[in-house]
Amino acid sequence: MEQPQKKQQLSRSLKNRHIQMIAIGGAIGTGLFLGSGNAIKTSGPAIILSYLLVGIFCFFMMRAIGELLMSDLSQHSFLDFVKRYLGDRFEFVTGWLYWFCWISVAMADLTATGIYVRFWFPNFPQWGTPLIALLALYLINQVNVRLFGELESWFSLIKILAIIALIVIGVIMVVFRLKVSGNPATLQNLWDHGGFFATGGWGFLQSFQMIVFAFVGIEMVGLTAGEAEDPEKNLPRAINSLPIRIGLFYIGSMIALMSIYPWDKVSTSASPFVQVFAAIGIPGAAGILNFVVLTAALSATNSCLFSTSRTLHSLGRSGNAPKKLAQLDNRGVPFASLNFSTAVLLVVVLLNYLMPANVFQLISSISTISFVLVWIILIWCHLKFRQETPAGSQTFRMPGYPWTDYLTLIFFGGFLVLLLISSSTRNALLFSLLALILLYAGYGFLGAKKEIFE
Repeated sequence: MEQPQKKQQLSRSLKNRHIQMIAIGGAIGTGLFLGSGNAIKTSGPAIILSYLLVGIFCFFMMRAIGELLMSDLSQHSFLDFVKRYLGDRFEFVTGWLYWFCWISVAMADLTATGIYVRFWFPNFPQWGTPLIALLALYLINQVNVRLFGELESWFSLIKILAIIALIVIGVIMVVFRLKVSGNPATLQNLWDHGGFFATGGWGFLQSFQMIVFAFVGIEMVGLTAGEAEDPEKNLPRAINSLPIRIGLFYIGSMIALMSIYPWDKVSTSASPFVQVFAAIGIPGAAGILNFVVLTAALSATNSCLFSTSRTLHSLGRSGNAPKKLAQLDNRGVPFASLNFSTAVLLVVVLLNYLMPANVFQLISSISTISFVLVWIILIWCHLKFRQETPAGSQTFRMPGYPWTDYLTLIFFGGFLVLLLISSSTRNALLFSLLALILLYAGYGFLGAKKEIFE
């Protein structure tokens, strides 16, 4: 009778290196490599301040999640704490909303892989690459969680090296005032082309949608708690390194990029990273950076399969999804939930076959809003935890509680109001809020008919 119980535990195979790389991979994706071009054009050099502000409040959100996780390591993910402190209904809402967050991100990134591969093979069908990529990542995730961690480590390493290369090249060019397209690289480019707030206050505020999208996924480390070796040491380390990652990868890369290449010359039709490397004159720069953004998209899809399968596993264990989705194989992999998420993602192959692929902005907007709604719920959950446990976690406490919680809620709430005001994101916000309301109301029906999940 003991052996079946042993099999029903998630495999604790993620080492510190894996946890660190998953945290880094969650913080670097297509939002930085692709979306930063639109954000630069919208806000100018003030994008640096945008990344700093969003990064501060994302760090507070992660510290809140960290305190929840460290308060009871017997729990598998932050969804278990949502159930404990906010109840079954909010676990149902948060779990399915979070699953939808990652499904929408993966659909955008799988679509992007098809576009990237056609850079080298223009006649290759648009739907072919998403199909091949999805099946390959599915097989990798099916083997075991350590292989997922290894793959994500290498994906993250490629992204890190590309950003570090940009920063190092930027420092060298600024120090020696080397010229790009006839103009010297200098920090003065940050204020010589219309000023730091070159597009005004409204342009600065409008950049926040893509900036927040660049950060979606950082909370994924909160899903690794059930599969991490020595979580008491590794999880706090991953969360506390977030300010360093923000400073280096986001702010550092933007300062380097706009010092080398004036912000008003950045085109929105291609990655600004590709444009800068091409302008510097590095041979094969476009192909090199195209490979980097391809791995970024594959990394995001890989993370999606991991996070959605673990989310459905948690929902299945709690009775908020079919119990079959909670099943694990003898390697500790939630194969049923992995199969379900992969099957849903196959829809994107059909969409790439039948429809134009220019849906990235709409999908990214919906995904961003859905993530922010989940973050707000998690901070609320942390407030409930501290109300019931005033002393908090003894090993990893939220700094500045409760004011940091309240300020973070105000910031993300204000962000949603901003999206409601903007005509380009209003429909995406209304769609996400409608999904939230339907999930909340739908639980009342499902709660009365729990046998359908048996």
